[in-house]
Amino acid sequence: MARISICVEMVYDDEPFADRISRAAEAGADAVEFWDWREKDLETIAETADAADIPIVSCVAGGTLTDPDAADDAVETIRESIEMASGLGIPTLIVTTGPDQDGLDRTTQHDSIVDVLSRVAPDAEAADVTLVLEPLNRAVDHPNYYLETSEEGFEIVDEVGSPNVKLLYDVYHQQVTEGNLIRTITDNVDRIGHFHIADVPGRHEPGTGELDYEAIIRAIDETAYDGYVGCEFSPIGGADEAVDTVLSWR
Repeated sequence: MARISICVEMVYDDEPFADRISRAAEAGADAVEFWDWREKDLETIAETADAADIPIVSCVAGGTLTDPDAADDAVETIRESIEMASGLGIPTLIVTTGPDQDGLDRTTQHDSIVDVLSRVAPDAEAADVTLVLEPLNRAVDHPNYYLETSEEGFEIVDEVGSPNVKLLYDVYHQQVTEGNLIRTITDNVDRIGHFHIADVPGRHEPGTGELDYEAIIRAIDETAYDGYVGCEFSPIGGADEAVDTVLSWR
């Protein structure tokens, strides 16, 4: 059955950050995740998660991968994140590509992403940390982002060729971009290292839009996927009610 993680950046945004971790644990979530770790009080976060007996399963690595001139900086940034994640026992780091670079063709940018991830893959393998590359939609939320389609994302994963470099499949973003969700998930689940969920339109909780999330979660459960499904949505109803609904699918 799917293990449910709560992105405490979005789901619980009405109280101090560390308290959100305790709230997720009290709700019965299996794990928590957040975005940029450099902005956070990691010591307090780790202590709170330990006291609440709930794991932190992902955060964002950082770095711009689409600019070959910035590749060395991106490698250093991701290696720093791998070291942090290993130290705190965080198994997954979210990698975003950065913007579509003016003046650079897509092949050059694609190759730069592959280059950066290939250089940090041995570090991830040695630390037992998985890097998950995330496509984002350009139509609504991220108009200048480079990586939009899961197809190109899977191509990059294949070109890197490391068991510790996979795709983050965000159901919300991929519904906006391309649809065909369940078939894409089931055909490529061995290359997926993490999921995010939110409904379309609006990026609110499941049940507020057009997606049949019970069918989507059931399809994930019928595969060999053994990772986490992260709730990354802004509730328009009560946050606790939204989390309870998702947890009931386990």
